[in-house]
Amino acid sequence: MKRQLVLIYDFGGQTAKLIARRVREQHVYCEIVPFDVDFNRVKAKKPDAIIFSGGPNSIYDKNAPRISKEVFELGVPILGICYGMQIITDAYDGEVQRSQKREYGLAKLEKIEESALFEGVSDDTSLWMSHGDSLITMPKGFKEIAKTENTPVAAFVNKDESIYGVQFHPEVEHTVKGREIISNFLFKVAKLSADWQLDSFIDEQVNKIRNLVGDKKVVCGLSGGVDSSVAATIVHKAIGDQLTCIFVNHGLLRKDEAEQVIETFDRQMGMKLVYADERNRFMTKLAGITDPETKRKIIGEEFIRVFEEEANKLGKVDFLVQGTIYPDVIESGTNTAALIKSHHNVGGLPEDLEFSLIEPLRELFKDEVRLVGSELGIPDEIIKRQPFPGPGLAIRIIGDITEEKVALLQKADAIFREEIDIAGLYDDIWQAFAVLPGVRSVGVMGDERTYSDLIALRAVASTDAMTADWARIPFDVLAKVSSRIVNEVDGVNRVVYDITNKPPATIEWE
Repeated sequence: MKRQLVLIYDFGGQTAKLIARRVREQHVYCEIVPFDVDFNRVKAKKPDAIIFSGGPNSIYDKNAPRISKEVFELGVPILGICYGMQIITDAYDGEVQRSQKREYGLAKLEKIEESALFEGVSDDTSLWMSHGDSLITMPKGFKEIAKTENTPVAAFVNKDESIYGVQFHPEVEHTVKGREIISNFLFKVAKLSADWQLDSFIDEQVNKIRNLVGDKKVVCGLSGGVDSSVAATIVHKAIGDQLTCIFVNHGLLRKDEAEQVIETFDRQMGMKLVYADERNRFMTKLAGITDPETKRKIIGEEFIRVFEEEANKLGKVDFLVQGTIYPDVIESGTNTAALIKSHHNVGGLPEDLEFSLIEPLRELFKDEVRLVGSELGIPDEIIKRQPFPGPGLAIRIIGDITEEKVALLQKADAIFREEIDIAGLYDDIWQAFAVLPGVRSVGVMGDERTYSDLIALRAVASTDAMTADWARIPFDVLAKVSSRIVNEVDGVNRVVYDITNKPPATIEWE
C-alpha cells in the first residue's frame, strides 16, 4: 500500500522545514523539494497534497521564484502560505503589490465565511503575520474567506480545485490555532490518513548504516548532548565496536561537563570513547577573535582536525558520525534557506574533509530526536538535557575569549541552571543559560564603587527551536539567581534577563 505523501515546495526563508515538522506531528509523511524541482520528478512522486512555503521574495520582483503551472494540473489539494499564496495568485491571474502598511507580528483573524480550513478556529484568533505585500486583484475562481485589520485578503479558496491560500504563517507557535489549521488542510480538505510513525525510523537507519559501513571503521564526534548521543547510539546499535566515539574538550564546555560525559558513555553505556583534551589548542586558535561566524568556523574546523588526528591513531577510518538535525541545516542556509548562522556541524566543515559523513538525524527535529532516544533506552539525564551549541561558550561570550572569561561564565551559568532545577522548572524550559555580553557597569559592593561585568540570563520555551517564547520565570527565582551570581562570581555586579522572543531574536546571542 502506497504511503500518503505531502510535498512541500521550499521558496526560501526558514519556513519549509517548520511546515514539514507541523505536518509530521500530525503523523502524515512529507518531503521537501526546492521550488525549481523538475515537474516530472514531482509527478513521479504522486503527491496526495502540496504545500507552498513562505519565502523572502515578492512575486512582482523580476527574479522572483516561480513554479511550473503544470503543478496545478495534478488535481491535488494545495495550500499556499504567505509567498506561497502569491504563487497561487500569480498562477490564476491575480495581482499582488507592495502594501502601504507592512504587517509584521500578531494580528487577529476575522472570518468572512465558514470554510473547512478554519473549522474550529474562532474569530479574534491570533495569527503571525510577516509580509509587506497585499493582494489587490483576486485570482480567477477564488473567493476571500478571512481578513485582518490591515490585510483585506488574509485567506482565500478555490473550492472547485481545493486550493487554499493564507497570508499568515500557521506553522509558527505564535499562530494560536496554527496546528488546527494545518490539521484541517490535511484531514478535512485533503482527506489524508495519519499513517506515518517514528517507530520504524530506528530500524531503517540501523539497516542503512549497516549496509553503508560494511566492515569499515567509524568515528563519532560526541559532545554528550542529545543529538550526538542519539546519533552515536543508533550507529553503535548498527555496528557495535566498529564505532569509536571521540569526545573533544575544547575548554568551552559547561561546568563539570567533561566528567559527566565520560561517566555516562564510557562507564555506563559501554561505548569505545577517546577523550581528547584540547583546551589549549582551541584557546590559541580563538585568541583575539571577536566575530561570531569566524568563531564558529574555527571551532568547526578544529573539531574535524582533532577527529582526523585521533582517527589516524585507530588505523584507517572512513566515516564520521555527526548529530546534525533539521534546525542545524535550516539555519546554515542549506538549499534555498537564507543564512542565519552557520552550525559547527554544517558550516564549519573544511573542504578537504577526510571522512564521509553519517548524519542519521539530519531530517529530524529536536523533539523527534528525544523520542528516538527514549526508544533506544538512553538515560533521561541525557535525553531531557537542554540543548547546548557545539561551539559552546564561545558564542555566549561576546567579543574575544579568554580562560578568565570562560571560568566566570561557567560559574554564573551553573548557578542559573541549578536554581532552575531546584525550582522545578527544568523540564518546562527548552533552554536556560547565561551570557557574558562584554559590558561593564558601575555598582556598589560594601562601601566601595565597582566597575564590573554584566551577566545576561536567557531562558526560552519552545518545542523545536524554530520559534521560541521567553520563559516567564517567577521573580523570586530570578532574584535568587541574581543574588547568588553577584555574591558568588567574582567580577560580576549586575544581572539582566532577556525577554525577547524568536523571532525576531535568535535563541543564542551570537
